[in-house]
Amino acid sequence: MGKRTETGVVIVGTGFSGLGMAIQLRKEGREDFVILEKATDVGGTWRDNTYPGCACDIPSHMYSFSFEQNPGWSRAYSPQPEIWAYMRGVADKYDLRRFIRFGQEMTGARWDSDEARWHVSAASGNEFVGRFLVAGVGALHLPQIPELPGIEKFQGASFHSAQWDHDYDLKGKKVAVVGTGASAVQFVPEIAQDVAKLSLFQRTPPWIMPKADHEMPGWTRRAFKAVPFLQRAYRDFLYWTLEARAIGFNGHAGVMKLGQRLAQRNIDKAVKDPELRAKLTPDYTMGCKRVLVSNAYYPALIRDNVEVVTDGVTEVREHSIVDAAGVSHEVDAIIYGTGFHVTDAFDDLDIIGTGGRNLGKEWATEGMNTHQGITVSGFPNLFFLLGPNTGLGHNSVVFMIEAQISYVAEAVRMVEKAGARSLDARSGAQARFNADIQRKLEKGIWTQGGCRSWYLDAKGVNRTIWPGFTWRYWLDTRSVRREDFDLV
Repeated sequence: MGKRTETGVVIVGTGFSGLGMAIQLRKEGREDFVILEKATDVGGTWRDNTYPGCACDIPSHMYSFSFEQNPGWSRAYSPQPEIWAYMRGVADKYDLRRFIRFGQEMTGARWDSDEARWHVSAASGNEFVGRFLVAGVGALHLPQIPELPGIEKFQGASFHSAQWDHDYDLKGKKVAVVGTGASAVQFVPEIAQDVAKLSLFQRTPPWIMPKADHEMPGWTRRAFKAVPFLQRAYRDFLYWTLEARAIGFNGHAGVMKLGQRLAQRNIDKAVKDPELRAKLTPDYTMGCKRVLVSNAYYPALIRDNVEVVTDGVTEVREHSIVDAAGVSHEVDAIIYGTGFHVTDAFDDLDIIGTGGRNLGKEWATEGMNTHQGITVSGFPNLFFLLGPNTGLGHNSVVFMIEAQISYVAEAVRMVEKAGARSLDARSGAQARFNADIQRKLEKGIWTQGGCRSWYLDAKGVNRTIWPGFTWRYWLDTRSVRREDFDLV
């Protein structure tokens, strides 16, 4: 029999979302919460992704909590070890580890209407019972591994970038990389110099902008530490610079074309071979898929030991991959740079709301949708952080998370102040929110740009991106609208 723990709030995950929610509760003087974490340390995606070259593609001074600035970032775009160290430091500063239950992977949750409490089950057999459930599980934690025909016959090593095998020495090996997403763009330049041969299997080329990365000078770090206001001013400058990019994503394709010319110049400058340049030039408008940043990717692809294969994988054999043109590529290892399950991330999660409603099944058939990306009608006292349609293509998701944790904290206070048992989003309010979102998305580059991306679900509906400025989202979630909810 597993152990039962009763508390006020059950938080799931220790990425930026889970840690931020816990800090908010602690600031309000609450200690009636637990945080469930499937791993043995905090950090979410920044703990899991340890592949060579892993770094943030949003400037570090923006990709961090506004209330917990770090004057010591070594670079403009921090590498993974620094971001993970920052998150561990934040957890320690706010004494969060005593609230975390490590090795507790949530497998499901059931709302008990009589008790007005959530019963959360873990893979360990333990149960956690709380009035409120906050899911900070994020979208980038379930690796998407394609089912390559014949992969079971392969005799070499194979792993996903988020499950990097550091014990496998790539030096002198023939390596196939499947996928050209954000992770591949970072690790390909790192491994290309070590491997004997690198075959990069590309389905769709990404648009890649030059990366404005540089070491943070010692004087700026000293100044930010001595005068925190300076760092806040720099952060504000970064915020509005990034925020301006939303104009191009949201129905102003002319602005995007300007950025696309810069990205095209990035290709033309690095790649002189016309055949390779044609392979690497996308045929869709920039922004339709995630825009990537790198100064090292194109130079890596022109190396003599690197080939870009655009014919797709037909078959995997014991020691080779055969492409659609019938060419056999001898390989010792296959590395998947194929991203994560995003729009279907909750399909297998067993979340049962009022009247036995199953959230995973509803979302699998009707598409993921919430009210404000946070609450779901029919699932009282359940809150998502970085839920559907609150992801970004232009700015820092940590900004969105902070808006959400403030909203959730106010919702919890509203329930308790009213002496209510639960708060449930009204279906009409949720429907209006989603209709408005989808109407805006129809005009956006993700729909009009001529591509298929992981932003879209199986039916081609964008369930991932927030269409517009983040300051609008902050305004929309600054207070909980009482009329949008039923208080029971």
